[in-house]
Amino acid sequence: MSKDKTSIGFGVGLIAGVVGGIIAGVLLAPKSGEESRDKIKNTVCDFAEKHSPAVQDAKKRAFESLDLLRYKLERQYKKFNNMLKSKKMQKAKELESTQYKYE
Repeated sequence: MSKDKTSIGFGVGLIAGVVGGIIAGVLLAPKSGEESRDKIKNTVCDFAEKHSPAVQDAKKRAFESLDLLRYKLERQYKKFNNMLKSKKMQKAKELESTQYKYE
């Protein structure tokens, strides 16, 4: 596995752990439900504002990777399809040549 993928995985795990810890801490705190909900809302909004560019960048990279993968798969499909057509043409030519031999 490349170092870049390991770093991304570690970063996502770290963020998930921090968010989970914050939410668990807020939910387990001895406060009223309304106070807890307000605190969760504020924390999530602050987190989203703070990390929005990073999330958008990751989303952009993911879509670019998907587009590249789609392009490569389509190219491989076309190559495979052309190979099958070539084999069929070759087989048809062989059959045609054997028919002319017997006529």
